Amino acid sequence: MVWLKGHYFFIVGILLLFTWVSLIIVDFKFGIFYSFVNTIDFVKEQFFPINWDILSKLMKESFVTLAMAFLGTFFALVIAIPISFVSARNTSCGPILFGVNRIFLSGLRSIPEIVFGLIFVVALGLGPFPAVLAILLHNIGVLGKLISELIESADKGPQEAMKAVGAARWISVLFSILPQIWPNILSQYFYRFEVAIRTSLILGFIGGGGIGQQLFNHFNTFQYRSVALDIVVIMVLVIVVDFIGGKIRKKVM
Repeated sequence: MVWLKGHYFFIVGILLLFTWVSLIIVDFKFGIFYSFVNTIDFVKEQFFPINWDILSKLMKESFVTLAMAFLGTFFALVIAIPISFVSARNTSCGPILFGVNRIFLSGLRSIPEIVFGLIFVVALGLGPFPAVLAILLHNIGVLGKLISELIESADKGPQEAMKAVGAARWISVLFSILPQIWPNILSQYFYRFEVAIRTSLILGFIGGGGIGQQLFNHFNTFQYRSVALDIVVIMVLVIVVDFIGGKIRKKVM
């Protein structure tokens, strides 16, 4: 059997060793799970009944969160698409430009949104705009990498057909590849949109506004019944975005 080959046992052994070392490093203790009931009791006693009185205010803040996530991902997609074509091996204008763009995308992708957010909050002040810029820059790196890989894996047949009829290089690249990968681009975009909603919550902790800032304030002031409503609204936002994204993907695909 293929799974009984020697190198598979070696890989499993390495994984087990790494798991064991990681458990030691993080001081993992199975006995802590017995105390998990304390968390359940805390939630039941402090989070309920939910404070529905602030729902109208949270609805307003939810639009701020949605706007931050949408602008950050939409502008990132617009910028990432042309960068992706010069960052893919089969469409780049040369090895130097390819390497520079890959390094650029890796650099943006390696810096978390919270780091960008801290920098922009100090430089530009509190508010949603620094959070939008933080989401934008990180997502350029992520979407640029993902889309460039889609371009590299695109079917070469349509590209060769466009070249055969004498189409210019940029026209053949654009109209033979983009229609192939567009459904997958949309899928990646909506996934990053969902991630951006959760990211905007974290950026709210450093003054980015939206529901994240409300959640941070409610936690700091021990308003746990308001925290419960914050969580409910966040869950609804993510579910609605996922539902709409799924419907759009079905229409396109």
